[in-house]
Amino acid sequence: MAFNDFFAGEIATELLKQLVAISRKSCLCKSSADSLITSIDELLPIIDEIKYSGVELSAIRQSQLDRFSETLRGGLELARKVLASGRWNVYKNLQLARKMEKLEKQVSRFVSGPMQAHLLADVHHMRFETMERFDRLEGRLEQKLNSMKIGAGGWVEEAVKRMEVEEEASLGIIGGVGLDLGKNKVKKMIIGRDDLSVVGIWGIGGSGKTTLANEICKDNQVRSHFNDRILFLTVSQSPDLQQLRARIWGFLTGNEAMGYTNNLFLPQGKLQGEWGSGPRTLVVLDDVWSLSVLEQLVFRIPTYKTLVVSRFKFPTTVVHEVYKVELLREDESLSLFCHSAFGQTSIPPTANESLVKQIVNECKGLPLALKVIGSSLRDQPEMYWASAKKRLLRGEPICESHENKLLERMAISVEYLNKKVKECFLDLGSFPEDKKIPLDVLINMWVEIHDIDEEEAFAILVELADKNLLTLVKDARVGDAYSSFYEICVTQHDVLRDLALHLSNRGDVNERKRLLMPRRDIELPREWERNTDQPFNAQIVSVHTGEMREMDWFRMEFPKAEVLVLNFSSNEYFLPPFIDDMPKLKALIVINYGTTEAILKNFSVFTNLARLRSLWLEKVWVPQLTNPTVRMKNLHKLSMVLCKVSNSFNPSVLDLPLIFPCLSELIIDHCDDLIKLPLSICEVNTLESLSITNCHRLCELPADLGILKKLEILRLYACPELKKLPPSIGELIGLKYLDISQCVNLRCLPREIGKLASLEKMDMRECSQIMSPSTQTTLSKLKSLRRVICDDEVSWQWRNLEKTMPDLYVQVAEKWFHK
Repeated sequence: MAFNDFFAGEIATELLKQLVAISRKSCLCKSSADSLITSIDELLPIIDEIKYSGVELSAIRQSQLDRFSETLRGGLELARKVLASGRWNVYKNLQLARKMEKLEKQVSRFVSGPMQAHLLADVHHMRFETMERFDRLEGRLEQKLNSMKIGAGGWVEEAVKRMEVEEEASLGIIGGVGLDLGKNKVKKMIIGRDDLSVVGIWGIGGSGKTTLANEICKDNQVRSHFNDRILFLTVSQSPDLQQLRARIWGFLTGNEAMGYTNNLFLPQGKLQGEWGSGPRTLVVLDDVWSLSVLEQLVFRIPTYKTLVVSRFKFPTTVVHEVYKVELLREDESLSLFCHSAFGQTSIPPTANESLVKQIVNECKGLPLALKVIGSSLRDQPEMYWASAKKRLLRGEPICESHENKLLERMAISVEYLNKKVKECFLDLGSFPEDKKIPLDVLINMWVEIHDIDEEEAFAILVELADKNLLTLVKDARVGDAYSSFYEICVTQHDVLRDLALHLSNRGDVNERKRLLMPRRDIELPREWERNTDQPFNAQIVSVHTGEMREMDWFRMEFPKAEVLVLNFSSNEYFLPPFIDDMPKLKALIVINYGTTEAILKNFSVFTNLARLRSLWLEKVWVPQLTNPTVRMKNLHKLSMVLCKVSNSFNPSVLDLPLIFPCLSELIIDHCDDLIKLPLSICEVNTLESLSITNCHRLCELPADLGILKKLEILRLYACPELKKLPPSIGELIGLKYLDISQCVNLRCLPREIGKLASLEKMDMRECSQIMSPSTQTTLSKLKSLRRVICDDEVSWQWRNLEKTMPDLYVQVAEKWFHK
C-alpha cells in the first residue's frame, strides 16, 4: 500500500476513536488502549505534517511505513473486535487483551525506536535546512532589474553562470599533472587501502585543498566505490559539534533527519568497532582547525572512512596518512594568472611580459592569490601593474606560517577597488565563516548604510564576484518537488573572509568602522569589555555567540551604529540591552544557526528603534506584537524566515498599520504555523510587496486583500493548503507580478482576476488544475500580461491565448526533481 494512501485514509485517526471507546468500555484492554492513545496522539500531528510535505521518501523508509500502516490496519480491525466482544466471553476477551498488548508494543517500538516517526516528519524541514535558504528575489529581480543584463540572460543568472564557467576553466588549467597527481594519491588512500580509516589533505590557506576534496567527491570511481554514500561537511573554526556529530551519525544510520532535530539516539564519546559495520561510507570534514574537535567527529566504524581537509597536520595516531597539496608549478601559475587577468592562458603581445612574470612569481604558486590578484589587475593600465608589483615585492617569501603575509599580498586586490565596492567587500566579514549569506540580507544592508539603491548594490555584488572576491552560489531549491526555482546566495573563501577581518580590525577598537567577532565564542571579546568607558564609533556591529542571558551582556554605547548583526546558536537568546544605545540603527539582522527556533527575550528594546528600516528574523519565535509595546514607524522591510509566527499574529491585539505605518515589503517564508494572515494587513496601505512562501498550513487570504492598492508583487509560492484566492484580488490595480506556483490545491481563479490591468508576469507552475475553459476566458482579459511561466502539459492552452495576446511570452518550466 502506498505511503500517501496510508495517510490519506486516516487510519490512525479512526483507530484513535476506537481506542477511546475501548478505554471507556473494556477493563481488560483499558491499560493497552490508554498507552496506544498516548502514542497515536503524539503521532497524529507528525502524520499531518508528512501528509502535506510533498517529499518523496526512500524505498527503505517507504517500506517501513508500509509495514507500519499494515500494523495500524490490523489494530483497527482488532479494536472493532474488542468493541464487538460481549463481557460474558471471558476467554475471548483475554485473547483480545493479549493481542492489544502486542499491538501496543509494536506501535511503541516504531514511535520511540531508531526510526521514530517524528524524524520522518522532519524530512521536509531537513531538505530545505540543508542548504539553509530560499529564492526570495526571483520576482523582484525580474521587476526591478529587467534592464540590467549581462550577455543574453538576467544579470544575476548570467553572473552565476559566468562564475561556473570560470571555475571550470580554472580547474582545466590547474587540473593537469598537479591536480591529477593529488587525486590519484588521495584516491589510493581512500579506496585502495582498507587499513586506513582516517586520511587527510593538508596545505596552506588558498592552496586548493577544498578544490581537491570536491574533485575527489565528484570522481566516478570514488562515487562507485562508496555507492554515492558521500557526506561533505564544513567544520570551520567555531563548529557546532553536537550538530555535526548528529549529522554524521544520522548519515551513517540512514536517519539523515536526526542531524536537524535532536540527538536522542546519538551515541556518546568516540565510536569504535563494536558498533559493527555497514555499507561503505565516506565523510569529508573540510576546514578542520582543532585536534580536539576532529577527535569528536571521527567515528571509527568498519567500512566508514573519513577524509580530513585542514591547514594543520594532525598526529598519525588520529589521521593515519596525509597528502600535502603541492603549490602550482611556474607554468601552471602563469596560465591561471593570465586566465584571470587577460581571459586567456598566455601573456598577450600587448602586455609587459617581464612585469607579468614578476607579479606571478610573487603569488608563490597559490591558486587563490593568483586568481584574486589577477582579477584585480584586469583591464588596468601598466602603471597600475607596476605599483602592484612594488607592493608585492615588500612581502617576504611565503612559508608554512604565511597567513599574515598572504593577507597583505591579497590586500592589494582590495585597495585598488572603488571606495564603495571596497566598503561592501569589508562588510562581508560581518557574517560567520563557511555560511551562506542570503542575497536579500546583504543587499538590504548595503542599501541602508552606503546610500545606494538596489540596482547599484547588485552591480557591486557582480563586480566583487567578477574579481573572485566572493562567490555567487545558485542551488536547485531543495525540499520542493519538481521545482525550477533557484536560490542565490553569497559565499566566501575563508582566506578572503580573513582578509576582510584583517583590514577591518586595524586601529583602535573604539574607532573601528566595523566591530566584528571573527568567530563564535561563548562570550563577548574581552577587548570590547576593557574599552566600554568610551563610545564605540562602529557603523556595523556583528556578534556571534551561543546562548546569551541578560547577565552575559555589558553596557556599550554605539552612537553611530547603523547595522547590527546577531549570529547565534541556541534555544533562547536575550537581545542585547545596548540596542537602546543605537539611536541610528537602520538594519537589524537576527539569525539563529541552531536546530530549533529560539525564544527571543528582551523584545522591549524594539520600542526605541525609531529609525529602523529593515528587520530580518530567522529561526526564532517572533514575540507577540502589541501596539503599545512595539511601534516601528520607519520600518520598510520585515522578513521572517523559518520562524514561529502564530503568537505574533494574534488578530485580537494586532494592529499592523499602527505598528508598521511605513511597511512596504513583507516576507514570510517557511513559517509552518501560519494559518491565516491578520485582517489588519489589508490596512497597511503602504505595502508594495507581499511574499508568503512555503507556508504549508496557510489556508486562506483576507477577503479585503484588494484594499492594498499599492501592492505590485504578490508571491504565494508553495502554499498547498490554499484553496482559493479572494475575489477582491481583482481590485489590486497596481499588481504587476503574481506567483501561485505549487499551490496544488488551488482549483480555480476568481473571475475578478481578469481586472488586473497592470499584471505583467504570472508564475503558475505546478498548479495546472486551474486551467479550465472559464479560467482561460478570464485570463484572456489580461491585456498587460507579457510573460507566464507554466508546466508543459498546459502550455498548449496558453499557446492558444497567445493568438489573442500577441505580446505574451509563454515560458515552459523545467522540472528539476523527478519521481
